Amino acid sequence: MAKLRIGIAHGPDDELATGRSERRDRRKSDVQEVADVLTRGGHDVFSIIVDGRRECLAKLAGVEADLLFNLVEAFGDDDTKEPYVAAYYELLGLRYTGSGPRGLSLAMDKALTKKVLQFHGVQTPKFVTVFRGRLDWAHDVEFPVIVKPVREDGSMGIGFSALVGSIKELMERIDALHAEFNHPVLIEQYIEGREIYVGVIGNAQVEAFPLVELDLSQLPEGTPKIAGQEVKWQEGTQAYRVTKSHLPDDLPREVVQTIQASAVTSFQALQLRDYARFDFRITPNNTAYLIEANPNPYLYSRDLFIQAARASGRTHPQTILEIVDQALSRYGFQA
Repeated sequence: MAKLRIGIAHGPDDELATGRSERRDRRKSDVQEVADVLTRGGHDVFSIIVDGRRECLAKLAGVEADLLFNLVEAFGDDDTKEPYVAAYYELLGLRYTGSGPRGLSLAMDKALTKKVLQFHGVQTPKFVTVFRGRLDWAHDVEFPVIVKPVREDGSMGIGFSALVGSIKELMERIDALHAEFNHPVLIEQYIEGREIYVGVIGNAQVEAFPLVELDLSQLPEGTPKIAGQEVKWQEGTQAYRVTKSHLPDDLPREVVQTIQASAVTSFQALQLRDYARFDFRITPNNTAYLIEANPNPYLYSRDLFIQAARASGRTHPQTILEIVDQALSRYGFQA
């Protein structure tokens, strides 16, 4: 590949005020490692901070780059504005990695994601959406249920308290989420089983990586077996320490293939681009339910997407450079 001028677009380094310090640290590692890979690949790499201020929009308008490597996951303190950032790139005519505003918007709205995927034959848990007493969509869902914000990502708003088993707990949980996020709440059928992740890469040709399992079996007794904030982000907790990921080798081949095919179908149905990760639950009888779609997942060398990429035979640098190739190919860019 010829030498390119690549800007790495990312959020500010001082996001402590958002209450998302663990995610901040993970994304900082992302930014540094991606920059190192691209620099070692011979590219001219620079950083551009997207921090929610008007000044950053003016700087973006003046950017001259062959490609933006988009690692932005919010605008200011608002995660739900991530698609708007991609839309701004589009208005400016900038080439960038990852999903566009349409795919980001579809995947961010968990209820809309489930409706789209159900149409395409991908099995997801039954659900209800409610906002301040008004039902938008309702299946017949039985307790226990998972209760989470409709439009947050990175497990925001999903802790161990998200699993509720009674009407009283449900109403308390709904009230708390409405107060914190002020948008609809998703009430979802709880799927007892194994937590499985599938990375996907490509565009015209889409490839699903080998499966990665997050083993929740060692969580303390009485703790819900869910991958909430405590498991994903709170590094000092016992829940974080005892939860390990590995490549499962005991799933029937046809189950693995079904899950990978569902990931590819979901990637295409949600109009995602370049790379993504999908979260599944597998019941004891090996029925798979897609729980969540994650466009532009973390690319940190120890994260789940890269673990799966390595299992496919790719190195971490090869995966980063392949994402660059995928993005440039979409634009028909010839270096």
